[in-house]
Amino acid sequence: MDTLAILIPCYNEAQTIGKVIDDCQVAAKSVPGKTVIYVYDNNSTDDTKKIALDHGAVVRSEYQQGKGNVIRGMFREVNAQSYIMLDGDDTYPTEDIPGMVDLVINQKVDMVVGDRLSSTYFEENKRPFHNVGNRIVRWSINHFFNNEIRDIMTGYRAFSFNFVKTFPVLSTGFEIETEMSITASVNHMHVKNYLITYRDRPEGSDSKLNTVSDGMKVLKTIASMFRNYHPQLFYSIVAALFVFIAAAFFIPSVWLPYLATGEVFNFPTLIVCGFLVLAAIISLYSGFILHSLVKQEKRNFEFHLQEVQFEYERLNN
Repeated sequence: MDTLAILIPCYNEAQTIGKVIDDCQVAAKSVPGKTVIYVYDNNSTDDTKKIALDHGAVVRSEYQQGKGNVIRGMFREVNAQSYIMLDGDDTYPTEDIPGMVDLVINQKVDMVVGDRLSSTYFEENKRPFHNVGNRIVRWSINHFFNNEIRDIMTGYRAFSFNFVKTFPVLSTGFEIETEMSITASVNHMHVKNYLITYRDRPEGSDSKLNTVSDGMKVLKTIASMFRNYHPQLFYSIVAALFVFIAAAFFIPSVWLPYLATGEVFNFPTLIVCGFLVLAAIISLYSGFILHSLVKQEKRNFEFHLQEVQFEYERLNN
C-alpha cells in the first residue's frame, strides 16, 4: 500500500495541472515512503489528461459529472496510508503537504483541513459573494454541529485511511466538502485545522463553482444533514412551530370569544388548530424515534470503523 496518495480532481484545468503535479512531486520528496499522484479527470474537453500523463501522474476518468462523483471514485479505488486532496487550479500551496501528512501518520488525525479563511483567502479571492457564502456556511456548521472547523469548503485536505473508507459520499457536486466537514464532526473523528496561504486562480483560469446555485445546494445540504443527525432537535422545532401557529389562530378566534360569550363561533378554525396540535405531537415523537435510530447508527459506525482498521493493518502487513 502506498504511503501517500495525492488526489487531484480535475475538469478543464489544462492551464495549471502540469505545474500542480510538478509542485506535488517536489513536496512528496519530503514524505518518507512511496507517493503516487492520481489525477481524476471529469470529462475535460481540453488537454488536461494529456498534460497530466506527460507530467507523470496516474490518470483515471470519472464519467459522472460532479466533484462529489469524482471523490466517490477516488475514495473507492485508491488505497494508501494517508491521502492529500487538492484542486488542480494551482490555488493551494503544495509545500504544506509534508506537514499535513505528518499529522495523519504520526498524530492519527483523521482529517486535516487546509484553512484558507484564517490567512489570505479574503484578500486573494476576487469574488465577493464567495466570501460572504464562506462566512455563512462556516457559521452555520459550527453553530449547528458544534465544531471548530475554520474553513468548511476548502478543497485542500488530508485524510486517514479510516476516514476515506468510512465516509459515505452522498453529494454529487461542490457540496461534498460541506458533507465531509459535518460527517467528521458528528462521528467524532479527529479533525485539525492547518493554516495555509491561498492564492486566487491565475489569469485565464475560470472557477467551476456557481455562487448562487452551488451555494443553495450547500445550504440545502446543511439543512438536510442537520435533520438527519439531530432529528430530535429538528422535529422539536417543527412541533413548536405548529403549536405557535395553532395558538396564534386559536386564542383570538376561538378562546377569547368563548371567554366573552361562552360559545364557540369558529369551528373550522378550532378543527384546524386541533390538527396542527396533533401534527406537533406526531412530529415530536418522530424526533424521539429517529434520535434512537441515529444513536444506533453511530454504534454501527464504530463497529464498521474497527473493521476498516483491521483491513488497514492487513494491507500494511
